[in-house]
Amino acid sequence: MTVLPLSRARWAAADTAVLTRRTLAHWARRPGEVLFGLLFPVLLLLMFGYLFGGAMALPAGGGGTPSDGADYREFLLPGMVAMTMLFGVETTYTAVAVDTARGVTDRFRSLPMSRAAVVTGRAVADLLHSAVALAVVLGCGALVGWQPHRGPLAALAAVALLLLLRFAMIWLGVYLALLLRRPETVAVLQILVWPLGFASNAFVAPATMPGWLAAVAAWNPLSATVAATRDLFGNPGWGAGSWPAEHAVALAVLWPLLLVAVFLPLSVRRWQRLGR
Repeated sequence: MTVLPLSRARWAAADTAVLTRRTLAHWARRPGEVLFGLLFPVLLLLMFGYLFGGAMALPAGGGGTPSDGADYREFLLPGMVAMTMLFGVETTYTAVAVDTARGVTDRFRSLPMSRAAVVTGRAVADLLHSAVALAVVLGCGALVGWQPHRGPLAALAAVALLLLLRFAMIWLGVYLALLLRRPETVAVLQILVWPLGFASNAFVAPATMPGWLAAVAAWNPLSATVAATRDLFGNPGWGAGSWPAEHAVALAVLWPLLLVAVFLPLSVRRWQRLGR
């Protein structure tokens, strides 16, 4: 009775690997597009770090009280890389929506292949791309003065939390793309994602916001990842002062896992029901 599930798992893994290579091959044919995607967060980091850094008051380590006693670029980088992971949902959405609109997804559905491999292949490829983008941004950050202070294990844990957030955003992007099916609607997604990204603790202390917005920012999944990575990197942050801030690491794990638990099965089910 255990042979059949094992065979299906191997079949799904093989098909996922094939479709992951397909996505990587498409990127290899469009190096300029891939290079721009990798350099865009670096450009944002340099712009925020050098254009706005001199005017920013930094946290001294508690209660959201600003101070000039911390390095702005060390404060900035965890928020910037977390934003990069969040905005990756647009890349996933566009790629899946283009395949759906062009009929590529329908052709895959007609082939004798694993039903889940199309979406899992995209997820694996996007996660690999995000790992490279994360390495590029962290490398750039090191060049402009950022550094982790709590050792390699804590730094690796921070990187894992960032990739976990990206993994959750992948499945959100896949589901929305299969639901809406039109690549041009990515503008609607941007209108929703960008305010969600900035309504967080990435750049501004939630304590400085109006009460209702401070609550949104405090419980924002992005805020949990930003606060947790700042703590693990040993970089300055806004301090505690609220339950979400005091349990940032736990929430940085639970929020993405909850999103994956919701949108992964919804994505697979939606793909199976395309055309019905």
